[in-house]
Amino acid sequence: MSDILLVHGSCHGTWCWRDLIPELTALGHSPRAIDLPSHGADQTPVNDVTLDSYADAVLAACTPDTVVLGHSMGGFVISAAAQKNPDAMAQLIYLCAYVAAPGLTLADMRKQAPSQPLMPAVRMREDGKSFTLDPTMTEGLFYNDCPEGVAAFAYPQLCAQAVAPTTTALPDTSRADAKRRSYIRCMDDRTIPPAYQVTMTKDWPSADVYEMSTGHSPFFADPKGLAQIIDTILKR
Repeated sequence: MSDILLVHGSCHGTWCWRDLIPELTALGHSPRAIDLPSHGADQTPVNDVTLDSYADAVLAACTPDTVVLGHSMGGFVISAAAQKNPDAMAQLIYLCAYVAAPGLTLADMRKQAPSQPLMPAVRMREDGKSFTLDPTMTEGLFYNDCPEGVAAFAYPQLCAQAVAPTTTALPDTSRADAKRRSYIRCMDDRTIPPAYQVTMTKDWPSADVYEMSTGHSPFFADPKGLAQIIDTILKR
């Protein structure tokens, strides 16, 4: 049995793990999730959020035996947490996620991808410190292959996303990179191009890289299949 901490991506919260948590529990694990600052039930003002505060929230929820899984932007966050205190967790799992690279912000990494499918949906607030997403576009970006009702469940819960964490670089990622880590690519992803997920993991051992045929939200599209891959990773 493993203690698994689930870290959501941009604009999401603990609610996105609704279907995955029972599947992991059925396999004998102890999954739990947190709302990053200003997401979900967390009341931090969005303009106060930093990458450091995201990392601190992850570290506060960890034990040295915790397996930390980050989705999408959450991958950058768990890299930041592991770089700050690598002994606070046991291993890292990146789920169609950004793996922080030294000296690059998440925004820099997004621009390196062959396309930027999320950007047409971004609606920046007047102060430039946060953004929301066009609700008419989120189903195609996030939930294109999910069961009926998922998009309707998710729409009202998507929140504003602070810009600061996405424009902050980690000068050094060596301690995070040295952790035991695995990556799950999603090959029909409409948010982070699959080709870029391949690029980010091109030098990883093949045994540490897995693939799903889903879009950007496998926790809704195929929670049982995702849980089985996570279980496989944890049994290696």
